[in-house]
Amino acid sequence: MRTVKATAAAVTAALAAGAASVAAGRLASDAALKAPPGRPLPTEPRLTVHGTAAGHITLTRDLASLRPGTYGLAGNGCHAVVGPVLPAAPHPPDSVVRRLERVTHGTLGPRDKVWFTPNVHVGDPGSALGLDHTDVDIPGELGSLPAWFVPGVRETWVITVHGLGTTRELPLNIMGFLHRRHFPVLDLAYRGDLGAPRPPDGLNHLGETEWRDLDAAIRHAVRYGAERVVLHGWSTGATMALHAALHSALRDRVSGLILDSPVLSWEATVRALARARHTPGALLPLAVRAAQGRTGLRGDRLVEVTDPERLTVPTLIFHGPDDEVAPWQLSRRLADRRPNLIALHTVPRAPHGAMWNADPEDYEEALRRFLTPLM
Repeated sequence: MRTVKATAAAVTAALAAGAASVAAGRLASDAALKAPPGRPLPTEPRLTVHGTAAGHITLTRDLASLRPGTYGLAGNGCHAVVGPVLPAAPHPPDSVVRRLERVTHGTLGPRDKVWFTPNVHVGDPGSALGLDHTDVDIPGELGSLPAWFVPGVRETWVITVHGLGTTRELPLNIMGFLHRRHFPVLDLAYRGDLGAPRPPDGLNHLGETEWRDLDAAIRHAVRYGAERVVLHGWSTGATMALHAALHSALRDRVSGLILDSPVLSWEATVRALARARHTPGALLPLAVRAAQGRTGLRGDRLVEVTDPERLTVPTLIFHGPDDEVAPWQLSRRLADRRPNLIALHTVPRAPHGAMWNADPEDYEEALRRFLTPLM
């Protein structure tokens, strides 16, 4: 009898441990599959505001607050824009002073918690940049997809699509640049975004199903006069662009790809975001398996769209070795295999999805050189 009871207790404990592991893997996978648009990824640290003065802001000293370039600074109910570090400004050794370009809305005060975001602008192309634009609704697989259209005279349109942790405000960073070069720009919100349909399972599929919303945007652009389209995607938006370039029925209209911080391995990204949530290393494989079980994600589909032999259009990749979400080495490997078609523009000291922010002038010059032959 004692043996039977001991065996039953052992089985119960094993089942409980197994169930706990499954639950932990599922929770860890949420970091990628339920990353809310417009909220920081777990790789982005919270910083404390220590003070503000005319054109200056003092923040917690951290690798994030020492980044070069221009960023949005977001908090609860506030948004500001910060420029470069000001090393000559007086400050305690545990803090950093940066240029405070502007406070978009809200207020910043001592002890406020904030984080860096690549979204420099808030609002729409009109309120943020003073650009004439139209709010359009694009018929999609799950329903109507909101988008901003900024007109231009060229027959080549640029379709922009954001990725993890950001919103369709992110492409506003380059909207002025594209407008000055007379490109029509269609900036898409897709399933899961504010105002767009909710995915049936409520989960982010890291571009594997979302690309069909980008395909709908291509159809809209062609219907309204685009002879060709260039797809500019960030993060999983770049993954969506790769899927569309291979699988869209209108892929012959795609004349170029611009991939910023592309997610080229969903497994690596799930692991990275779970790790940033302090998931123990032993549970990271469970996070990957949970993500696959919940979404049907398959590695071979992404291998197919990232096969350099299947890319047929000029491609520009912006990526850097400091990306903690999408491994830069995969972009470098992709570019090395097709140097005649794929250019890699390496951006040091830039976090995921923020290659423009680290050096806007250099980014836009690379864009200019790439887009000129595609005009």
